[in-house]
Amino acid sequence: MIKIAPSILAANFLHLEKEISKIEKSGADIIHLDVMDGHFVPNLTFGLLIIKQISKVTKLPLDVHLMVTNPQNYFNNLAEIGVNYISFHQETEFHIHKRISELKKLGVKAGIALNPATPVNTIFPVLDELDFVLLMSVNPGFGGQKFLPLVKSKIKELAQIRRKNNLNFEIEIDGGITNNISKEMIELGTDILVAGSYIFKSDNYKDQIDALKKEV
Repeated sequence: MIKIAPSILAANFLHLEKEISKIEKSGADIIHLDVMDGHFVPNLTFGLLIIKQISKVTKLPLDVHLMVTNPQNYFNNLAEIGVNYISFHQETEFHIHKRISELKKLGVKAGIALNPATPVNTIFPVLDELDFVLLMSVNPGFGGQKFLPLVKSKIKELAQIRRKNNLNFEIEIDGGITNNISKEMIELGTDILVAGSYIFKSDNYKDQIDALKKEV
């Protein structure tokens, strides 16, 4: 069953608790949180204080995508808050196996994120250690971008490797997700769809989430 992870980055931060309540009631499965440092990507979002407050008003699993240099500096604090999924970028980390091990010791699901142009073979040696792989389908840094079709072949490749080697990692897609492409993403092997503007810029969150979950 596909999981939908609304990206809080697109929510109305003046009414964040209400926004979270609305997506909970609308059938969201996970809350996706983009942490940006203005260095790895040219934007700043929110940090630990906001995530801690969000954790107090929801029982949904929290999925933190670290678009930062030195991601390990966040691991302990995020785990203490109760974050369930943490992903960091292969492009910014020299010791990915070590970082995965650190996350697992903290009891969180460990993931690696890949930019659109980064090939999946760069993480082949650690796929059996991962709980999920986050494929960016836009260039990271800003919401509201259009889906990049080049990511489709990467989803297919990862799904084939997973099946062939009997692995259990989930495939998460983030960027430009709408109901027009969700069916194809699911058919290719996606397990988690991250959607921001598509949900939060609409008048009916439930209708948008339901449309993303439709496989036919």
